[in-house]
Amino acid sequence: MHALIASPFLEQHVLVRPGSRSGALLPEARYEELRALDAEAPASSWLLDSVAGQWPDLDLTGRPAGDFLLVRQPSSWSYGKASWEINLGCNFDCKHCYLGLKMQAGMPWEDKRRCLDVMAEAGVLWLQITGGEPTIDRDFMRAYRYAFELGMMITVSTNGSLLWRRNLLDLFRECPPYRVTVSMYGAAKASYDGLTQRPGAWDQFVQGMNAARHARLPLRMSVVVTEDSAHEEQAMVDLCNTWGLEHNVFTNVTPTIYGGGEVLTAQSAQHLKTRKRFEGCNAGVTFFHTDPHGQVSICKIGRDDQISLPREGIQGLARLTSIADRLMLRTGGCSGCTLSGSCTVCRPLAKHYQEAKAPLASYCQHRQEAG
Repeated sequence: MHALIASPFLEQHVLVRPGSRSGALLPEARYEELRALDAEAPASSWLLDSVAGQWPDLDLTGRPAGDFLLVRQPSSWSYGKASWEINLGCNFDCKHCYLGLKMQAGMPWEDKRRCLDVMAEAGVLWLQITGGEPTIDRDFMRAYRYAFELGMMITVSTNGSLLWRRNLLDLFRECPPYRVTVSMYGAAKASYDGLTQRPGAWDQFVQGMNAARHARLPLRMSVVVTEDSAHEEQAMVDLCNTWGLEHNVFTNVTPTIYGGGEVLTAQSAQHLKTRKRFEGCNAGVTFFHTDPHGQVSICKIGRDDQISLPREGIQGLARLTSIADRLMLRTGGCSGCTLSGSCTVCRPLAKHYQEAKAPLASYCQHRQEAG
């Protein structure tokens, strides 16, 4: 199994290592040299020097290139990153979940594999596998392994409840993830089980975290603050610090992907924050999202005008940029606003809140500024 990946990434070329946060930029000439390198040839001196500088624990001396290096081929497409909901099913039933109904449905394996092939052809180097809870999907392990074999740097977004499973830990040891992002819903059993609506969820989370930390997985915590856990925000942060894990704190609840506002009741009113000013993004241009049925959208929020990856293949992606432009320009429920020309909220996100009939203060920055 490869230990290094040389790949185009957007308009550059990079050398990266699965399981590692560090990497190196490659001049195009060096990348082309690696493309032409015979699998039985040893690594050149410049590659050995570069690896020694970035990853001193990785000894490639005398090893043939094909034994440790995977070289990704150039793509005529511009996509470097993608996210994929492998399913919407979950073993938790969190009150705040933006997925709404936890439907255990998706594609057969052959369509999943075709989607991954298309992603690789499109140039996707960084792939986030999410859900639902991805690790409960019947095809998660072989999908993960297949994406790894295609030369993707994989992030798994999980609730952590199954990270104690030996088959998962063995898979991650053999095919290291770039990152495992674990959502944290409380710092004690009562709040955690209450929010997830699953008795024993806290115990599963702790068991999974103990196993993941022991296995030295590349963990990052997503601290989720809701009405159930608002009083434990600092305790959650303290626990992350005790574990020595980096973390991000998330406080704003969003409507479901079906436009439902029922999950907004889980919002802690005291923790509602003004969103960062939207100044444009690359959704649909260098990044895309794929749902459990292979339907591609510009991102997880802007799911209109989806493209079927299993049916249309890579040619379907040709429409994605124009879809992104159209979604970013629409005003929807803001059409009567005299300040829409200076709006600093992502338009698909604003539409999402409007469909859920959410209060203006939860998304409109003009309203927040006026208040």
